[in-house]
Amino acid sequence: MGVVVAALAPVFLLIVVGVGLRHSLIRLDTQWHGLERLTYYVLFPALLVQSLVKADLAKVPVAGVGGALFLAALAMSLLCLALRPFLTRQGIDGPAFTSIFQGATRWQTYVGLSVSGSLFGPTGLASASVAMVAIIPLVNVLSVSVLAHYASPTRRSIGEIIATIGRNPLIWACVVGLALNVAHLPLPKLWHDAADALGQASLPIGLLVTGAGLHFEGLRRAGAAAALGVVLQLVLMPIMAVGLAGWFGVTGSSLVVVAICAAVPTSSSAYVLAKQMGGDAPLLAQIISLQTVLAALTMPLAIAWAS
Repeated sequence: MGVVVAALAPVFLLIVVGVGLRHSLIRLDTQWHGLERLTYYVLFPALLVQSLVKADLAKVPVAGVGGALFLAALAMSLLCLALRPFLTRQGIDGPAFTSIFQGATRWQTYVGLSVSGSLFGPTGLASASVAMVAIIPLVNVLSVSVLAHYASPTRRSIGEIIATIGRNPLIWACVVGLALNVAHLPLPKLWHDAADALGQASLPIGLLVTGAGLHFEGLRRAGAAAALGVVLQLVLMPIMAVGLAGWFGVTGSSLVVVAICAAVPTSSSAYVLAKQMGGDAPLLAQIISLQTVLAALTMPLAIAWAS
């Protein structure tokens, strides 16, 4: 447990630093928006591509890690949709439902990769990259589709939904990284030096941006909808993912990485998507903030359980 806490401490410390910077040195929204776009479109894709290019996938139970997290995310999505009629009777409208859905299915990749790398080095990053390939395309497709159906003021066509998904740089980074790995294409040292530098910058900056994006106002008024989003993501998702991974025969560090990726809070990019597509952004801000605070307590338990 001490090793786990030591790996988590710098991750959450950087998030706290981001909170502090947002209220002191860097107060302008435009400045954080620029950092967010830099991380989302340049730094983080570079890390994904480079992690997958360098990953020795022969040492990673790809089917077990990827399959467990894919099925867990799919099962959680189906559970949320099955709860929709009940939630409607409780007065939770379409936009609020989409926030619960995103809060229960999306994951904070910066935290997942940081903790996996801190605990297991390159092997942990390789396993976490496989997890991202399994989860990112699925949850983006489902999140955009659910928002388009339940929250968007105007119904989007299938073509518009596909175009929105196709513009996601993280999906393309996964595709490119896997293709380069499978093809065994030799890349020049200049590429590796530049990609390593960009990738190393992505996680600390991404965690700072995560902290700056937290919204603590209204947490005292958090209701049943926000609590549901927290329980689904921080409690039920790790149980499902680790259980499925065990069923697939995943053990050791790979099983712990599955627990890490399943136990992280929801991505702050979900808030941006909710604002763009008519979701209940204030509710999602509550869910993300609550999850980030509570994950400091629940993640060590999930990791220790899988160890």
